[in-house]
Amino acid sequence: MLEVKNLHKNYHNGSKTIRVLKGLNLNIEKGQIIAIVGPSGAGKSTLLHILGGLDSPSEGKVIFEQRDIYRLSDAELSQLRNKKIGFVFQFYHLLSEFSVLENILLPARISGNAPFTKVREIAFKLLEKTGLGERTGHFPSQLSGGERQRVAILRGLINNPEMLLCDEPTGNLDSASGEEVMALIRKINSQNKTAVILVTHNLELAKSADRVYHLRDGVLAN
Repeated sequence: MLEVKNLHKNYHNGSKTIRVLKGLNLNIEKGQIIAIVGPSGAGKSTLLHILGGLDSPSEGKVIFEQRDIYRLSDAELSQLRNKKIGFVFQFYHLLSEFSVLENILLPARISGNAPFTKVREIAFKLLEKTGLGERTGHFPSQLSGGERQRVAILRGLINNPEMLLCDEPTGNLDSASGEEVMALIRKINSQNKTAVILVTHNLELAKSADRVYHLRDGVLAN
């Protein structure tokens, strides 16, 4: 489903070039959970952003469902991100002025793929299944860290994406809340065959993945 070929990412600071990713290759099949581990500053988030079309590589290809995403127009890439790829970030990125339900529905409103009443019904079902049914009208400031992360996951799932990208999804949580979030991710993967790419520095968390890669000095190793 996703193929990465000879991926490089460089940043420039004056006359100095900082090589963050140095020729990565990766293949991910539908329904797999892939964990990418490494220390802070290794380039894990940079890699995830490139895989999801949020940042462009300096060199190389990211082929999603047989299309090189960096050969798409801006409009095509935006559509791909909205309809095919879900994102879950460490710091949630929920909109504080929106309720739980409004945050979850935001990607669906943007895509306009399905009637709003149908999508709203799906959102309510997801909220009930994840123990958030009574939090629908609450705002992010009224939720615990684990609840905020569950909302962020449901927002990433509302358009039924083919791939879910998770950037340190338990990094801000205590161990109990972190396990709840990972249980939800595993359940989603099992039920929907959604491919999950998880980046983390937590080796224990990575053990639940089908495959684990280590990002060191800009390259991936098993």
